[in-house]
Amino acid sequence: MAAKSPLQKKTSLNKRYQLFSQQVVQWYLEHGRHDLPWRRKVTPYRIWISEIMLQQTQVKTVIPYFKNFIKKFPSQKSLSDASEDQVLAAWSGLGFYRRARNIFATKEIIKKNYGNRFPNEFKKIIELPGIGKSTAGAIMSLAYLDPHPILDGNVKRVISRLLKKELELLKEAELWKLSQEMVSKDDCFSYTQGIMDLGATICTPSNPSCSKCPVSSQCLSAFKVRSVKKNKAVRVKKVIVMNLSLIQTNKSLLLMKNETDSIWKNLWLPFQSGSIKNHIKNFKLTANQKINHELTHRKLEINLKTYSSAKEVEIKTNQTYKWIKKDRIEEYGLPKPISKVIKEL
Repeated sequence: MAAKSPLQKKTSLNKRYQLFSQQVVQWYLEHGRHDLPWRRKVTPYRIWISEIMLQQTQVKTVIPYFKNFIKKFPSQKSLSDASEDQVLAAWSGLGFYRRARNIFATKEIIKKNYGNRFPNEFKKIIELPGIGKSTAGAIMSLAYLDPHPILDGNVKRVISRLLKKELELLKEAELWKLSQEMVSKDDCFSYTQGIMDLGATICTPSNPSCSKCPVSSQCLSAFKVRSVKKNKAVRVKKVIVMNLSLIQTNKSLLLMKNETDSIWKNLWLPFQSGSIKNHIKNFKLTANQKINHELTHRKLEINLKTYSSAKEVEIKTNQTYKWIKKDRIEEYGLPKPISKVIKEL
């Protein structure tokens, strides 16, 4: 039997990828996670916010934050006049606050350059802060129904297993080429959502459900993926010690804006104890607690002292600070452990 020519091989692969995309689309239409809030009332704005929130964060964690954010800012226009404090406040607790600062920076650009209308061209979208090639591709495919590839961790895993390739050996450019070839031109919305759902719920990193997979008949790794327990070395997180002083009156809290380029940048915090030591003698110590808080790569040990003050006083400092009314504290972005303490006051 004569060997297939390069053209025949390419035609054969194209047919295989076309079948793959059709199967993914059909599976999504029947079994996809249609109840996710950003998949209803689809707009470029809602897709953008959801895609930024889903960066480095699981779907189940994002859902309540997305609902809260959209409740506060239901449209691009409603977000346009929001301050950075208001955006950070709506984000508080979700972590990776750079994403919220990127949302603020992006909405400012959209307000200035695009008349509060989210751009509809890939080259313009990818120039916006916090938006990479995959996020831009998702926005184009989901919001504008313009087929573009995406390449998050789930998609990489599905593609590599389909072709029985070691993911570590596939080059990024090769993965992008394959993802491009597999995108459905007929229903890019269902395909894009489908391949993400497939990786998240069926083709999981461990113990994939191959018997439920719509593409198992052509997947070269089907029923062959073994769950191997690796003895991963425990990575010791860097410990950061923070000594903070929280001052309160009956109706207000003294907080400073963290303007340093560090964790919790631009969020509101209690003062560093050392920076306010000259004023401490005027306040009454009411609580002293130690808070341990885990971040992705660091561990925080927060020594927090709470003081009471008879009245709001002026503080001599170069730092930006405010006496914030307790009934308006939710209008400001606070780190999760600090917000929790304040709610318990």
